[in-house]
Amino acid sequence: MARIGLLGGSFNPAHDGHRHISLQAMRALGLDQVWWLVSPGNPLKEGAKDMALFEARFASAERMAGAARIRVSDFEAQEGTRYTVDTVRRLKLRHPEHRFIWLLGSDTLPNFHKWRDWRGLAREVPIAVIRRPGYDSAAHAARAMGWFRRFVHPSGQAKQWTEWSAPAIIFLRLPPDPTSATAIRAQDPHWYRRSKPRGRRAARRGAPLFARRPLDRTSR
Repeated sequence: MARIGLLGGSFNPAHDGHRHISLQAMRALGLDQVWWLVSPGNPLKEGAKDMALFEARFASAERMAGAARIRVSDFEAQEGTRYTVDTVRRLKLRHPEHRFIWLLGSDTLPNFHKWRDWRGLAREVPIAVIRRPGYDSAAHAARAMGWFRRFVHPSGQAKQWTEWSAPAIIFLRLPPDPTSATAIRAQDPHWYRRSKPRGRRAARRGAPLFARRPLDRTSR
């Protein structure tokens, strides 16, 4: 059984903050890997004029992941899933040998109640909330927390998450990283012009890209 953290998003572009929280979550939760699920299109960001093409966003994620135990995936594009709850259910079907935990930035928690079947998602996998500067109060006051409060686990039990039954949520006390994709786009609106795929995008469809390398279980 591998312990996998799932970080979904637009990665528009991927940046040091994504890498930072992934590596910190690996240590705090005792993860074997973190899988970055690059979204073909976020339903909550439809119509965004500054959304780069999927290829450029995926390439930026590959570059930022580097040699770390982070796997960049086009699983949602391959499976045709549009909502996170459907993606997670498909992943669990595809990989019953793994245990998954969803990584959620505290800046996202205030809008979590807008996600499709968010309670259904919470019943599928535990959720680890990762601190983002300036969002502590908003995260704890989030509308979804009215339902989640009875499922909160102490931060000291972070590495025991595989023993929990979902719904389960934990707030990780990790060193914050202020990097923002919004700020990056504001400073460099044409970042995607320098973000070219590495050639892996021509791979056969139906085989998750993150499955090509064996799992590294040295974190346990």
